[in-house]
Amino acid sequence: MKALSPLIALALAGSFAMALPLSAAAQAPAKFAVTLPEKSHQGQGVAKFIELVDAKSAGKIKIKAFYNGALGNDVQVTSALQGGTIEFTVPQTTTLTGMVKEYEILDFPFLFSNAQQAEKVLDGPVGDKLLALLPAKGLVGLAYWENGFFNATNSKRPINKVEDFAGLKFRAVQAKISQETIKALGANPVPLAVPELYTALETRTVDGQGTPTAVIAALKLNEVQKYLSLTRHSYGAFIPLVSKKYWDKLSEGDRNILKDAAIEARTFQRGVARDQEKSAQAAMAAKGLIVNDVTEAEHARMRDKVQPVWKMFIPSVGEALYKEVSDQLSAK
Repeated sequence: MKALSPLIALALAGSFAMALPLSAAAQAPAKFAVTLPEKSHQGQGVAKFIELVDAKSAGKIKIKAFYNGALGNDVQVTSALQGGTIEFTVPQTTTLTGMVKEYEILDFPFLFSNAQQAEKVLDGPVGDKLLALLPAKGLVGLAYWENGFFNATNSKRPINKVEDFAGLKFRAVQAKISQETIKALGANPVPLAVPELYTALETRTVDGQGTPTAVIAALKLNEVQKYLSLTRHSYGAFIPLVSKKYWDKLSEGDRNILKDAAIEARTFQRGVARDQEKSAQAAMAAKGLIVNDVTEAEHARMRDKVQPVWKMFIPSVGEALYKEVSDQLSAK
């Protein structure tokens, strides 16, 4: 029998390897794309997840994190997960609203009054139903982590009442519900990805933005903003995602390791998020950021102002899902 040429032999070997179940030990580390810095609440959650996966798999499953948006913004890397060129990412759930409309329910402004309400919805049947919609889009969701309550910063004035939003050029997340919320509050939305935000604020392309206090500090936005107003106008949840193309090659045991690690890391990550929220506010105030609270009465006025946004998006998320969330939030 004639010997195969080296090139043909190499090609056949590659084809054979691709046909085998994924052996983590034989693979290059899976790539985990992270938007925020390593020391952020998001970054620390990812580091804990990787540590837990390494321990639970006895070093078989290798994952390497790429922080600070090194592999792209949330929209770009989520698309890369669908294509199978990146294996993991952890965007805010808002990123998914373009492909799974039901996720818009989590972005209803002033939906949650506190983190415990958010956990009740995310870690319960509603959260599970939303996760079940992702595999059809080439993604697998593992759990829900915390980004936190959004507060408004800007370079013009304190926001004490809803009228103070009027006329501000305000950064919006790249999702329609974020843009409609900003319009309803009276500001002008400017869609921007996180990696573009600092420069846009520095050059006054936009006047302000809304993100959790810990993120404001992690991105050093206080360097280019003057006022922080504790509007708590929205709650952001992160969602650790896996590429379904990668997931489908894993054994059931390895899949369970990833799920268990994401849930175990959730408690740690949420704790970091809440600690950073408190420490970040104090640290930025000490550096000159002017912080103001918003009264309960003004919170109520802001909530009333955005009710048209709720009415606009209830049909797309579905009346049944909206009712289920509302019932959970009203139950004792």
